[in-house]
Amino acid sequence: MADNGCGFPAPGLHSFLFKPIVTVGGFEFNKVMLLALLTSLVVVTFFTMAFGKAKVVPGKLQMIGEAGYDFVRRGIVYETLGKREGEKYVPLMVSIFFFVWIMNIWSVIPLAQFPVSSIIAYPVVLALIVYVIWVTLTFKRHGFVGGWKNITGYDNSLGPIKWLVSFIEFFSNLLVRPFTHAVRLFANMFAGHLMLVMFTVASWYLLNSYMIPAAGVSFVMTAVMILFELFVQAVQAYVFVLLACTYIQGALAEHH
Repeated sequence: MADNGCGFPAPGLHSFLFKPIVTVGGFEFNKVMLLALLTSLVVVTFFTMAFGKAKVVPGKLQMIGEAGYDFVRRGIVYETLGKREGEKYVPLMVSIFFFVWIMNIWSVIPLAQFPVSSIIAYPVVLALIVYVIWVTLTFKRHGFVGGWKNITGYDNSLGPIKWLVSFIEFFSNLLVRPFTHAVRLFANMFAGHLMLVMFTVASWYLLNSYMIPAAGVSFVMTAVMILFELFVQAVQAYVFVLLACTYIQGALAEHH
């Protein structure tokens, strides 16, 4: 934490920097990487335990797993892509949803207390995976010429402005789209964590001063922020997968 001159350890960009836990051959392994690894283990372990020995009459863990799986499958994938086209993408979208959600939820877990997706590298990698799938599907479904028409929105009926529209669509789809897909998740988690840290630190700071009543207000705001963050964390996982499905739907559509 940085001291702003009044003794208050204000949070800032330094709140997102961590010293390496271990360094091997110049490679630094830090807390964020550990949480990302734990996220993968949590997701894989949960679904293995839930469906490894699936029963006709499901137990509690299987019921929870089925509820989560069906939420993504029916509520996002089927609604966007339809059952016939969407079924093959359900495992990928379920994996992305829960991976993003668990990455986010570390923010409110004691000792962890940090959302992995507030480090932009992780949303960027996930967005690039979706981007590669989208571009590949576009050219696979429409061919080389048709693929470019799908991406650029080229349409002769637009007359003289067709080239301007194509340029804008090309720039928007191939360059802006993956950037906004990643940044949307990153920015929400970054801002949320910064606010949560600020109110948490402020509570302790005020509690050790003569402004104890203000500490109570700050503590209440911390609790409110935690509840709000829990909501935002789930929403951001939902939005990330929804956009991924929307992009794939656009690749499969006959007309851009």
